[in-house]
Amino acid sequence: MLGNSENKPITIYGETVVPGEAKWIQIPIDRLPTGTLIDIPVYVYNAKKAGPTMLVQGGLHGDEINGVEIIRRMLFEKLFEVKRGAVIVLPLLNIFGFIHFSRQVPDGKDVNRSFPGIKKGSLASRIAYQVTNEVLPQADFGIDLHTGGAQRNNHPQVRFTENMSDSETLAKVFNAPFYFATSLIEKSFRKTAYDKKIPIIVYEGGESMRFDDYAIKEGIQGILNIMKHLNMIDNIDPMLIERENTTLLTERKWLRAPTAGMFVPQVLNGSSIKKGETLGFITDTFANYCEEIKAPYDGFVFCINNQAVVNLGDALFHVGTSA
Repeated sequence: MLGNSENKPITIYGETVVPGEAKWIQIPIDRLPTGTLIDIPVYVYNAKKAGPTMLVQGGLHGDEINGVEIIRRMLFEKLFEVKRGAVIVLPLLNIFGFIHFSRQVPDGKDVNRSFPGIKKGSLASRIAYQVTNEVLPQADFGIDLHTGGAQRNNHPQVRFTENMSDSETLAKVFNAPFYFATSLIEKSFRKTAYDKKIPIIVYEGGESMRFDDYAIKEGIQGILNIMKHLNMIDNIDPMLIERENTTLLTERKWLRAPTAGMFVPQVLNGSSIKKGETLGFITDTFANYCEEIKAPYDGFVFCINNQAVVNLGDALFHVGTSA
């Protein structure tokens, strides 16, 4: 059960953080071609009083910067300084992708498809190995921060591991606009954590390479909600986002482009929709045709593709229902 662990010293890459101490640890990975050393920065906040250890990580995909900014703001505001338990923070995991504006590392591999990693493997595999062996064993649960990729904008949402009650509880407490269960992907961070019986939730908000202040605030608020729920902090002041309930999506569907052309959405991300409602349309540059995209059922839009020019089969809207 969450929150039952006793507070203890935390050791990462040979550095020990005793109760009542905060420390910045650097895990060396490799050098740039210029010779500049690249480290994975790790912040550890270890309270004196017992409580759970929370892992928060951003930048697993280097172009997904909203998670990086969520953590930066929380570091700046000292929001990880908990009264009970501990927080391990990875502000930017894929530094190589970040400096190249890329989801992947320079060799084209996805770090989130490289877990649990190999010590002397590819660059992505080496990063995954350090997280799996140095960081993950210290955590009782984790929050993995992401955004939509390839011009897709995700309305703030949380994904939990199906058939894992602690993961679902965390997702509900996070209290984003939407939450839903997703299956595990082989060689992903969440699958590796699941194998170690460590519940992980994935927060998705905004679009890659774009700051989204609303999605950032939702992410900060959700992390604070979990910290308060687990008694790691006494209160949340001020509240950035207030919401009575989060919405569980029980059915989800991608609506894809029926033809190539210019895509024009007609609804706002996060809005409720009615069956048969026109959500957007695709037209050509000469206005010779117009193909409408209609809602398949009553529900919600929680992702919109912001790509203006699309091809046949491209994902345009992610919709879901709570029925």
